[in-house]
Amino acid sequence: YLFLCSKEQAEMDPADMEDVEEVEEEETGEDVNISRLTVQMMQNPQILAALQERLDGLNGSPSGYIESLPKVVKRRINALKNLQVKCAHIEATFYEEVHELERKYAALYQPLFDKRSEIVKAAYEPTDEECEWKADDEEELTEEMKEKAKLEEEKKDEEKEDPKGIPEFWLTVFKNVDLLSDMLQEHDEPILKHLQDIKVKFSDPGQPMSFTLEFHFEPNDFFSNTVLTKTYKMRSEPDESDPFSFDGPEIMSCTGCTIEWTKGKNVTLKTIKKKQKHKGRGTVRTVTKTVPNDSFFNFFTPPEGTSDFEIGHFIRERIVPRAVLYFTGEAIEDDDDDVSLTGCFLTEGEEEADEENDPDYVPKVCYFFYYYFFK
Repeated sequence: YLFLCSKEQAEMDPADMEDVEEVEEEETGEDVNISRLTVQMMQNPQILAALQERLDGLNGSPSGYIESLPKVVKRRINALKNLQVKCAHIEATFYEEVHELERKYAALYQPLFDKRSEIVKAAYEPTDEECEWKADDEEELTEEMKEKAKLEEEKKDEEKEDPKGIPEFWLTVFKNVDLLSDMLQEHDEPILKHLQDIKVKFSDPGQPMSFTLEFHFEPNDFFSNTVLTKTYKMRSEPDESDPFSFDGPEIMSCTGCTIEWTKGKNVTLKTIKKKQKHKGRGTVRTVTKTVPNDSFFNFFTPPEGTSDFEIGHFIRERIVPRAVLYFTGEAIEDDDDDVSLTGCFLTEGEEEADEENDPDYVPKVCYFFYYYFFK
């Protein structure tokens, strides 16, 4: 307390400290409970004021150690800083190569994603072999029970109209993910029923780092576009004026596209009617005005300086690669579970123990994956 308080505040009238001192005298001989004493001290407004003033003075203040060092040592510290700048440039190159590696593997994934799209939009009917899947709840079923369940399922299918592909695939994905469902409005849903695929396109080799989300739609009554795009431009190089602030790639800006809406179908705008009274004559007239409307499709016309980067990264890194699992809800369950991996993650048991004993506990994750995929 004496350290934190200024000299004038430390020399406070003893009467003002009466409550605190009494607590000390009462509890010193009884294995004093420090937390109770602290609470009572913090209830004293003068002590709080003294603490705040002292802390405000300490905030951001250097310890004075560096300034006290001899000139020859400071010179060596400057050499270390120069080495650190070189490290930042090497780190920038590292992330550029990671981007190239992502581009390489994106080409390997794409044929699988294309086939997924064909199945969803009924352009391809998978074979019986491709459709064979053993669910966990089937492990303990007898052959007789399996056959019975199969017959019942076939009977239900005969009673239903055979749908094409997988109806409302992407709309269901969006509705299952909180980050995306928060953007959805009821008037968006009929449009998203026509969404057939989402693709990720990376910038060409040698070009500035960027990625584009492509939303592919079947012909519909709402707009004439077949593809809506959103491009995110990134930078992976230290700022010359502040090289130590470099902490990996960062998204600098994003650009949407123009949606060619059919007349009367633009869900990003709404028409309101407002009554206006003339001050002099007292007459009332009705004025029609077009104003912005909440809609998922505002995503494609971001205002300048917007920062919906979290959504773009989530669609790129999670939704596109694992769409079927978000459709079924399995990926959502996995997101809620504790991750247990060897190496760069804690095991599940270790996480639970730390979380239980430390209220400020933050799960440890592999730094690279945390940074590049979620930061």
